[in-house]
Amino acid sequence: MRVTLTDEARQFIALFEDETDVAARDCVVENDRIVFLVPPGEMGKAIGSAGERVKRVESRVGRSVELVEDADTPEAFVANALAPAAVYNVTISENEDTVAYVEVASEDRGVAIGKEGRTIDRARTLAARHFDIDDVELT
Repeated sequence: MRVTLTDEARQFIALFEDETDVAARDCVVENDRIVFLVPPGEMGKAIGSAGERVKRVESRVGRSVELVEDADTPEAFVANALAPAAVYNVTISENEDTVAYVEVASEDRGVAIGKEGRTIDRARTLAARHFDIDDVELT
């Protein structure tokens, strides 16, 4: 699937790369946050020691910055998008719609949903953009 970026998203990716030395693969821009998709294995480098690189990016953009690690399979991708929740299993069902059913630890259900549903919304948005998944549901 090919992701189309806005000019604003491209500018944020360039800024992110300048500050972190990590080439972001995607950028979702919202009113109060920006979500960057980073290559597998590059999360630590993008965050930096004590989070200093992410903090620098947040300072420059004036918004909260969230990072999600990319993955090769839709199951691993959805699990990464719901981090830091403990995900036990992801099953992709392809009937009329493609739905990712996610089994999370009961104590992490709130973490997977996030404040005002922001974490699961992030997972839904990224999964749709990168794997044509119509919905992400917790089981």
